Amino acid sequence: MIGPMSSASAPASSLLIACLCAQWCGTCRDYRPLFEQLQAEFGAARFVWVDVEDEADLVDPIDVEDFPTLLIASGDQARFFGTLTPHLETLRRLVQAQLDSPSPTHPDAKVQALVQRLLARA
Repeated sequence: MIGPMSSASAPASSLLIACLCAQWCGTCRDYRPLFEQLQAEFGAARFVWVDVEDEADLVDPIDVEDFPTLLIASGDQARFFGTLTPHLETLRRLVQAQLDSPSPTHPDAKVQALVQRLLARA
């Protein structure tokens, strides 16, 4: 089993994991408890649930059409942004991979700007 404790090259405290979903989305409602479960496993990371309709100003100008969409940042740099199958193990492996060997910086300036807005939130 992959767990949050490893000889990670990126500390968990530097990770931001944001799930961009919508209240009306049944898949998102089913996924949220799994997302929260993983939050308990990786307690040092910052997990954020963003309803793209309730917080449209935060997400704009990014148009999220597929759910769940995940954003992972290490420090202040986006490393992953995309739709993810709503399975706990898939998310767990992705988070652990970012801890073990962070991906290159995501090239989209809009995604990088979203990271900055999320980090600025209390």
